Amino acid sequence: MSSSMNNDDLLLGKATQYVSNYDQSLLFPIARSANRARLNLPVNKAKGERPFFGEDVWTGYELSWLNLKGKPQVAIAEFLIPADSTNIVESKSFKLYLNSFNNTRIASSEEVTRLLLQDLSAGFGAQIEVKLCAVDAFPLAQAELGDNIDELDIEVHDFAPNAALLKVSDHVVSQTLNSHLLKSNCPVTSQPDWATLVVQYTGSEIDPAALLKYIISYRNHDDFHEHCVEQIFCDLCQVGDFSELIVSARYTRRGGLDINPTRSLKPLVAGNRVGRLARQ
Repeated sequence: MSSSMNNDDLLLGKATQYVSNYDQSLLFPIARSANRARLNLPVNKAKGERPFFGEDVWTGYELSWLNLKGKPQVAIAEFLIPADSTNIVESKSFKLYLNSFNNTRIASSEEVTRLLLQDLSAGFGAQIEVKLCAVDAFPLAQAELGDNIDELDIEVHDFAPNAALLKVSDHVVSQTLNSHLLKSNCPVTSQPDWATLVVQYTGSEIDPAALLKYIISYRNHDDFHEHCVEQIFCDLCQVGDFSELIVSARYTRRGGLDINPTRSLKPLVAGNRVGRLARQ
C-alpha cells in the first residue's frame, strides 16, 4: 500500500459509495514521517534512539459480518497499533473497510481476525494486534484518571496550540492530571474531535492552570488525533525534566470508531493504559 498523502485521494468530506462486501483496498495509509518532521522531538533522538514509545488504540463498535448460513454476526474490535508504525490510516477509509465486511460470509470470528490482522498490518506498516469481543463482554468505563483540572478558574486567550503557555517548577512530583476539555478539528472536514487528556508523570511539577490553558489552546487546531498527542508530549518534554511521562487521549467515537493515542518516555506496560471512558 502506498503511504503518500494526497488530499485529492482522501475520502473524508466526500460523498462515498459504501461497499458491503470485503475489500481491503479501501484502506488509505498516511505516512507519520511528515508530521514528525515538524515536532520538537525529545532530546534522546540525538542519540539515535526512538524519540518516544507508545501506541494508538482504535475501538470498532460496528463490526459485523455474515456466517456461512447468512446470519449476521457482531463484535466490538480493539486494534492496537504501535507508535513506530510507518503509517496511520485515514479514519473514513478505516470505517469503509470495516463496513465492507457487512455482507461478506465468513466461516468464523477467527477468520475475521486473521483478515483484519493481515490487511491492517499492511496498511499501518507494522504488525498490529486485533482483539474481538462479544458485545455483552465488552469492559465498562474506567474512571481512575488522577486529578481533574477542569474546574480551575482561568482566563483563556489562546485557541491555537501555544507551548509557551506551559509552566513547570523545580519541585519533583509523581502525579496524574486529566482534562475533558481537549478539542481539535479534523484537518480535512473541520468536524470537531473531543477527547479526555491524561498526563501521568514523575519530574518537574506541571502548573495545572498553565496545562489547562495549553490544552484549551488546541480548540481550533486542525490535525489528526495521533499528531495532536505527539505534539503535546513533545511540548511537555521541552519545558520539563521528566523521568517518566505518559500522555494519553481518549477521543469520542465518530462513525463507530474511536482513536486513542498514548505516547511515553518508556515502553508501555499494561497498567499504563487508560481504559474506555463515559463519552465513548
